[in-house]
Amino acid sequence: MKSRILLACLVLAIAALVAVPWLASYFYIFIFTEILIMGLFAASFNLVFGYTGMLSFGHAAFFGVGSYATALVLIHLQWPFLACLVVSMGVSALLALVIGFLSVRLNEVYFAMLTLAFGMMVFAIAYQWRSVTGGSDGLAGFTLGSFGLGIDLTLANPTVYYHVVLAIVGIAALVLYIICRSSFGMILKAIRQNPERVSFAGLNVRTYRLVAFTIAGSFAGLAGGLIAPFLRVASPELLHWSTSAEPVLMSILGGTGYFLGPFIGSAVFVLLETWITSFTESWMLVLGIILALMVVFFRKGLLGTVLDWWMEVKK
Repeated sequence: MKSRILLACLVLAIAALVAVPWLASYFYIFIFTEILIMGLFAASFNLVFGYTGMLSFGHAAFFGVGSYATALVLIHLQWPFLACLVVSMGVSALLALVIGFLSVRLNEVYFAMLTLAFGMMVFAIAYQWRSVTGGSDGLAGFTLGSFGLGIDLTLANPTVYYHVVLAIVGIAALVLYIICRSSFGMILKAIRQNPERVSFAGLNVRTYRLVAFTIAGSFAGLAGGLIAPFLRVASPELLHWSTSAEPVLMSILGGTGYFLGPFIGSAVFVLLETWITSFTESWMLVLGIILALMVVFFRKGLLGTVLDWWMEVKK
């Protein structure tokens, strides 16, 4: 019953998302584009946190590096957009492999602190390497050319770019879902619950954690590759530890125990931030209070709590 409800809601959500440009103003087209990109960013983080049980405070490193990779390729090589995204995923996956190799041997708070340290190191490099990254100004002035694969799209059009982001995020989400539902994903869940027992079964826990960390980094890089053309700039702020906190909040807010939880959390987070900033300068205080109340009263996240409530009503 629960899976049928989720499937019906998913179909309705996809139909509504496809229709957004014809139902909403340009302002909300930009808002929903951001929601999709940040949702993918949060979903990539949830593969590490919700499924594997590793709390990373440096996930923005892969997000930001992906955005810089796209910007640099567009500036210096003018490759098609799809090729830029492949580069973003590859560079971020390589960085995740290096950081993960040094981090996954540690557990709990030590892992979290080490990923935070590596994340801030990447931020410092981007901030100071002005000749390559533009320093505090970031990289701007790049333009999107062709989409790739012989498909003629006007990517500068917000409506077209929104649908491109929707398609790419949808495909990426499907791949992540297949990974989470596979035997590999089941082992990750087992590692989250009891890594010692998994180790006793003859499986190399560190290897599985490293692979999950690398996959998550590659999809965070894909989200970063999408955010750079959207913002028209790749800046060090995308690498900062405060950006790493956003997928943590989104995942917990939506529900880490559910695959769609991070996407729900992303929508709520971005919409709340947008609406609150429109009527108060103290938006961070108001947003913080609202998010704190949601976390306290929705212990399984918004999606999990709503589903539990619905099942109780059906009984």
